[in-house]
Amino acid sequence: MKDLLRIEVCLTPALLPLYEVKESIVVVIDIFRATTSICYGIQNGARAIIPVSHVEECAAYQGKDFLLAAERDGEVVDGFDFGNSPFSYTREKVSGKTIVLTTTNGTHAIQMSRGARHIVIGSFLNLTALCTWLKQQNNDILLVCSGWKNNFNLEDTLFAGAVVHQLKVEGYKLDDPGIAADDLYVLAKNDLSGYLKKTSHSERLKALGIEKDIEFCLNVDVTTAIPILEGDSLVKM
Repeated sequence: MKDLLRIEVCLTPALLPLYEVKESIVVVIDIFRATTSICYGIQNGARAIIPVSHVEECAAYQGKDFLLAAERDGEVVDGFDFGNSPFSYTREKVSGKTIVLTTTNGTHAIQMSRGARHIVIGSFLNLTALCTWLKQQNNDILLVCSGWKNNFNLEDTLFAGAVVHQLKVEGYKLDDPGIAADDLYVLAKNDLSGYLKKTSHSERLKALGIEKDIEFCLNVDVTTAIPILEGDSLVKM
């Protein structure tokens, strides 16, 4: 009897060494705000987004016709074009451009996931398109929550639960974090914004006066774009 395909949820990048990523499709999740902004930027015509781990790596692209985006602790790093607010990734700003991006959590998770069969980017913005594509792949799936500085967070786990919720009817084998994430999503799905108001990251962003970013990140299915890592660049699938 053929083994069931698996959906696993890694609740923080700190746990990634415990997973076999080589044969899995990895979905990297950083709802507030990196993966939301990546999906929005790719939808709005960015040629590519190059994720890097460190500010110094991003700065090395200066003067080479790239847009440079650097965020740490929720704020734009001085000297860079912008950070990871989705409102910086409008068509007017990014169409036809290549962006080099470093963030506190999301780009770190992408780099740690290298070696997977594929790395794709998930957000509420592309939830249904992503799930439809995943169903077609006939492959094990690992949902990697970027968390906050290698710790667990609610918003990424909630999105992982939204993916599990759509895919579990296809007969995948779930792990315990996946079951918990699905339960969390069922609890919160009728009022995502209300539920996530209690998260520590949303409190950090509100303290910076960017509540509109939080609201935008919880829009569901506003894009069909699925960014996929090819070499060093995230491009539209």
